[in-house]
Amino acid sequence: MTTTLAPEAGRRSTGRTRTLALTAVAVLPLLLTVAGPLLAPHSLSSPVTAPFAAPSADAPLGGDQLGRDVLSRLLHGGTLLVSGALLVAAVVTVAATVIGCFAVLRPALGRAVERCADVAILLPPLLGIMLIALAWPGGGRWAVIAAAIVLGTPYAVRVVAAAAAPLASAGYVEAAITRGESTAYIALCELLPNLRFTVLTLFGLRFVDAVYVISMAGFLQIGPQPPASDWSLMVRENASGILLNPWAVVAPSLAIAAVAIMVNLATQALAPDTTQKAVTRS
Repeated sequence: MTTTLAPEAGRRSTGRTRTLALTAVAVLPLLLTVAGPLLAPHSLSSPVTAPFAAPSADAPLGGDQLGRDVLSRLLHGGTLLVSGALLVAAVVTVAATVIGCFAVLRPALGRAVERCADVAILLPPLLGIMLIALAWPGGGRWAVIAAAIVLGTPYAVRVVAAAAAPLASAGYVEAAITRGESTAYIALCELLPNLRFTVLTLFGLRFVDAVYVISMAGFLQIGPQPPASDWSLMVRENASGILLNPWAVVAPSLAIAAVAIMVNLATQALAPDTTQKAVTRS
């Protein structure tokens, strides 16, 4: 039997190239949100055009409802949104991974986590945001981040627990139990390394969900308040003039979608293609 290594090597090379390309594309919007305030050509609060003015040389994306430069506010508006979404995704992913791994090793804990998750998943995101915002008046963006963490963790725990359940009965886990290893050791040293790609994909999904939750809250003015520069707040403030200057609404909407989609594509590219089969030729 002979094996054709060249096609397989070519597929691996193509996969690496695709992964690097998608990662670079995902990093670019994130870098722009960080460096955006340094690139803004105008002040956030000073009018530079007429209200809802069309794009011009001084304002490439035109003016907003107060005549402020849309491009400058767009470059400033993503920093807090992206940093908040990254924080939510990181906290939810870490918490769900630890709880999910422990839940499959301790049946009683697993049943309790499952029941709590079933109840929490039924809570609509908007209602949860409003409840936490009312319970924490003045919390602003931190209240929204707390709501996104509380609402996102139950679903993430179910995902991790479902992925870890088949591993809990694997031979190396049973051997660790026989050796008398602690539950923490088995969860973190035996289960977790075999869940790294599930965790990576989950992080991308949680980031997209956090962007959605934080943006929705911003559109409802739960969190950032005028005259703050925030992409979702820009959409709400400029909706009345969309026919006069569509870019005041379209640009921040596209920015939100681009960041969410690119990060999700990058995390999926970093995970291996488990459906790909090795091809051998005799």
